[in-house]
Amino acid sequence: MKKYYRNILQRCTFCAFLLIFSLSIAAAMEALPDSPPVPDDNPMSAAKIELGKMLYFEPRLSIDGTVSCNTCHNVMTNGTDSRPVSVGVAGQKGGRSAPTVFNAAFLTAQFWDGRAATLEDQAKGPILNPIEMGMPNEKAVIDRLNKIPGYQQKFQEVFGGDNALSYDNIAKAIASYERTLITPNSPFDQYMRGDKTVLSKNAKRGMELVDSVGCTACHTGANFAGPISLPMGEGFYQKFPAFVDNDYIKQHKFMDDLGRYEATKKNADKNMWRVPTWRNVAMTAPYFHNGTVQTLDEAVRVMAETQLNAELKDNDVNAIVAFLESLTGSIQPQTMPRLPDTAKMSLVGDQ
Repeated sequence: MKKYYRNILQRCTFCAFLLIFSLSIAAAMEALPDSPPVPDDNPMSAAKIELGKMLYFEPRLSIDGTVSCNTCHNVMTNGTDSRPVSVGVAGQKGGRSAPTVFNAAFLTAQFWDGRAATLEDQAKGPILNPIEMGMPNEKAVIDRLNKIPGYQQKFQEVFGGDNALSYDNIAKAIASYERTLITPNSPFDQYMRGDKTVLSKNAKRGMELVDSVGCTACHTGANFAGPISLPMGEGFYQKFPAFVDNDYIKQHKFMDDLGRYEATKKNADKNMWRVPTWRNVAMTAPYFHNGTVQTLDEAVRVMAETQLNAELKDNDVNAIVAFLESLTGSIQPQTMPRLPDTAKMSLVGDQ
């Protein structure tokens, strides 16, 4: 009789463990919503999205007419430029790799260092950055677009009023288009919504591993980049690298860039970074803020040693990669927009 009750107790304990473990995964991992949050002061409309798409592909927003938002965040592929660091006007190289624009609408802070609170704030930065798009100031941007009748008409249709073509409205239009760039219905999303056959045995094991070894302490929520319910501007950050006594630190020069500190100049922000999304991570190599890691399996090994002080076995790395591959979602086909013409004149010339 004692043995019978002991067996019952052991079974109940094991069931309780499974329940707690499954609840832990459920808390850390969620299916991607079908639509992102939209700020009250920038409601979306078909006309605004169309205008934003035109501006996103518009190279005349750069000083020499060679760089658009799409140059570094190519929506025809993976939302990045697949370079270690991006190349701006006059062939200048930036200091960081371009994050994917896909699912950026679910982030609560933008850029690697979280210095922009919203997509609208982020859209304003590259146009005036001397290395990226190189326009000297907001007025120069507005003056240039005002010389394109098609844009005058579009801004008036979308925003109306006496100041329809403004720098704020440029950012609002671009952000509205970017909020359409989400990738739901990945195999993982299907699994979380009830289809337990869609993931391979290895991917399921990888899903358990990222939770049990501690990856989901940072890569949590529907976007695997922190809770998407946080207020805009309250980004979700991690210290990287957390453990520096390994060969990866010097090999990849991870300590050369101080991360969020470069924006805030606060000592507490040294080597702090906004947690990047895992969504479509299998498609967005190279990895890390400086693009120095070429493959996903190597990125998993780097993260294990630098963040968890752990060395993973090859079969564990393979399982985690299989899980990460299950986060590749459905990318809506994109088409190039027709941009407004300028008649009998050039707006860029020799710069």
